[in-house]
Amino acid sequence: MDFFRKLTGLNQGKANINVNTAPSSKAADNQPEEQWLADDYEEGQLAIDVYQSKDAIIVKSTIAGVKPDDIDISINNDLLTIRGTRKMDEQISTEDYFYQECYWGSFSRSIILPVEVKPDQIEATIENGVLTIFLPKAQTAKQIEVKIKE
Repeated sequence: MDFFRKLTGLNQGKANINVNTAPSSKAADNQPEEQWLADDYEEGQLAIDVYQSKDAIIVKSTIAGVKPDDIDISINNDLLTIRGTRKMDEQISTEDYFYQECYWGSFSRSIILPVEVKPDQIEATIENGVLTIFLPKAQTAKQIEVKIKE
């Protein structure tokens, strides 16, 4: 359960995710595979909704407390990446908390887009703490039937 509390930010530390593609030295030491679950991670994962309309893919996320200057949105081929930082204005001692469920610190999220989009027409807005990214769909090629010659 601690892993899921970290993943969702429902713990007293940071909810973080770290992906490492290099072989782990822990595996070489014959430690259990579950050991990585106990590791502290560096970055939180942003929760998102992704849906489509007739003409666009829409990505929405609640990012209350994040300034537009603290958000970076990029597209590389068909991979959309959202990175940012939610900064805490004051320092509060861990012992003074009754509950700490809000995530503070760096976060990111990358998703593979299900269709091609027009990168030069992408728009992003923040309204009432909700980030909305509008990704217009690119014209898809029509299916062409090819006849085989005998």
